[in-house]
Amino acid sequence: MSASNRLTELAVKSAKPSEKVRKLTDGGGMYLLVHPNGSKYWRMDTRIDSKQKTLSFGVWPEVSLTEARERRDEARRKIKDDINPIEEKREQRRIKVVQVQEQERIEQEQATTFEVVAHEWMRRQEPRWTEDHSRRTRRSLEQHVFPDLGDRPIAEIGLREVLDALRRIEAEGKHEAASRARQRCEKVFGYGIITGQCQHNPAAGLRDALTPPRKKPQSALKPDELPEFLNRLEDYDGHMLTKLALWFMLYTFVRTKELRLAQWGEFETEGETPTWTIPAETMKMRREHLVPLSFQAVEVLEQLEEFSGPDGLVFPQQDNPHKAMSENTMLFALYRMGYHSRATTHGFRATASTILNESGLWHPDAIERQLAHVEGNRVRAAYDRSLHLEQRREMMQWWADHLDSLMVPADVIDLNIERQKRSK
Repeated sequence: MSASNRLTELAVKSAKPSEKVRKLTDGGGMYLLVHPNGSKYWRMDTRIDSKQKTLSFGVWPEVSLTEARERRDEARRKIKDDINPIEEKREQRRIKVVQVQEQERIEQEQATTFEVVAHEWMRRQEPRWTEDHSRRTRRSLEQHVFPDLGDRPIAEIGLREVLDALRRIEAEGKHEAASRARQRCEKVFGYGIITGQCQHNPAAGLRDALTPPRKKPQSALKPDELPEFLNRLEDYDGHMLTKLALWFMLYTFVRTKELRLAQWGEFETEGETPTWTIPAETMKMRREHLVPLSFQAVEVLEQLEEFSGPDGLVFPQQDNPHKAMSENTMLFALYRMGYHSRATTHGFRATASTILNESGLWHPDAIERQLAHVEGNRVRAAYDRSLHLEQRREMMQWWADHLDSLMVPADVIDLNIERQKRSK
């Protein structure tokens, strides 16, 4: 045995703990520290840059006597070559930490795909969105964006990738879908920047690179088509709930979604000023909207109580009172009446606007306010809300009376006129 190597594996294994730390010397400055709890540590005392230093070679039995000696001899060679083992080890640790951090960053980027960030963004927005808007946003991304960009790390997606994905949508003639997909991509990337998941928004500058979608006006009845339509609606033999929904839509000309989501608690029909208060969360522009109700509209509500109410949805699905009537339910009813591509429920608004404006009886601002077209000036908007309410109430009654008058046969009108003349 070398004079510098005094310990044996058996001696190391047999070393018993005592009340104080024991030091078993091996040689070349290396020794085994035996702690009172039985732990055994390899150490080496040496001088580096004229200073006393202690090197650590690990814990027995993970590091055997033979391996400890190899580490001791390697350390002595480095010291002889003016290499500080302590600083070297510290630098190696630092490099390893940097490498681990970089690997974690890469793994995080790989895990943070566009689809992951998009779902996170949608979850954050859903409390302020309507159920319909949430569904359309998710469907748009799933159909048009995720197939190309969904599994790509969001931080690595560039402008060209997004543009190529959008132009593939355009190539199918879906310009509106491409435009909306771009808007939603821009929102997702914007959210990613805020949350530190990416640094750039490649969708933000692509608006002018796409073909603008052509606005297609909703099919609407012309004023001279109303009498025939009203008579067909009166004779409609489909479900009564659908028929009443169409009548109520005509009398109030609200947006389809506002009607479908109407709750009984939003209506006040007692007294001389019956009113429907549509909450802000249902409205397109997120502002509460007042709809003065005509006598005819109130009568429709009274008939509706047979099918729904007194709580919950006013216009539920026929087989599920907890779900709102589908927009297609009313649309298909129009198809059955012979108005495919000729009329839509949303088009009732345009028809009402045309007739009310052409009558010359009502202030244009009152008509616009009743259509819930938002006034850009908030002060004026708040002022108009109260200023035009009474006129709007008169206007809504006039509108309902006008619709009813269109259903009166011409010969009856003439007969009444003749009777009036004779009574004078």
